[in-house]
Amino acid sequence: MKTTSLSLTFLALSLSANAFADPLVIAHRGASGYLPEHTLPAKSLAYAMKPDYIEQDVVMTKDDQLVVLHDHYLDRVTNVAERFPTRARADGRYYAIDFTLAEIKSLTVTEGFNIDKQGNKVAGFPERFPMWQSDFRVATFAEEIELIQGLNKTLGYDVGIYPEIKAPWFHRHEGKDISQAVLVTLKQYGYLSKDDKVYLQSFDTNELQRINNELMPAMQMDLKLVQLMAYTDWNETMTYQGDKATPYNYDWMFEDEGMEKVASYADGIGPWKPMLVDDASTKSNIMIKPLMKSAKDAGLDVHPYTFRADPGRIPAYADNFDGMLDVFYNQVKVDGLFTDFPDKAVNFLNR
Repeated sequence: MKTTSLSLTFLALSLSANAFADPLVIAHRGASGYLPEHTLPAKSLAYAMKPDYIEQDVVMTKDDQLVVLHDHYLDRVTNVAERFPTRARADGRYYAIDFTLAEIKSLTVTEGFNIDKQGNKVAGFPERFPMWQSDFRVATFAEEIELIQGLNKTLGYDVGIYPEIKAPWFHRHEGKDISQAVLVTLKQYGYLSKDDKVYLQSFDTNELQRINNELMPAMQMDLKLVQLMAYTDWNETMTYQGDKATPYNYDWMFEDEGMEKVASYADGIGPWKPMLVDDASTKSNIMIKPLMKSAKDAGLDVHPYTFRADPGRIPAYADNFDGMLDVFYNQVKVDGLFTDFPDKAVNFLNR
């Protein structure tokens, strides 16, 4: 009887430890609220803010190198149009896959921008780091891993990595297996199992299933996988029949059995935050959507995106950035979240 009682006590302690694990802070594209996204300085600054994880968006070059860029094209954050004016595709975009690593390394990186009707470059977030100031470059995936692992050694923290395989459907259509290449790099740097400080994420369901069912078993790897969630009309993921691309249909994820299906190949989800909290919520009535309960019932971690402190980015149901964090950390009870301002989230949790 005593043995059984002890066993039950240890089981209860184990379950409670999991249930009340500290929520995570994930530095979205680094400290991208303060420095140009995905640059090594933005990652260094993020590291100093002591998040749990730092995110890397990974795309492939013409010569099969992996670089860290949010988009699989270059023209939103670099001077590629000035350096290589004849290299755009028919849609006017400059795709990373059409450039060698050496060519990409020759580009200057700045704050993300849009082109207005007069042809001027206008910063997406005008209050952030000034455009075209200082000298920022595109980093390789390996360079960033080495930076974070090196800082873990010298500073003694244990900051993890959170890579996203960008548009694997596009890369495969172009003849490149980016998922295999990302796994090879992760294995090379010692990321092998769910115990290692890494989450691997993608919006591409078919590719995540392939990673889980084929690629990782063949490579004797078993990493934590996260299904990023979109709405179908975002055209975030495409599927090809020959050269005809149609949007992947995400609707099934929001149906009754959706999260159980996700749990068959992934360890967590990365939803857009309005998928968890209705935008019609008020300060006195936070309306939490069914997705949260469905995900937790299926045993999934929930890491929503993206929490920004910029003007116009605080929903009506919160007074300020801290109020928004309070809703998600303390009411929705997410397991972690992506933010451009990791210091603010770390400070909130420390308080």
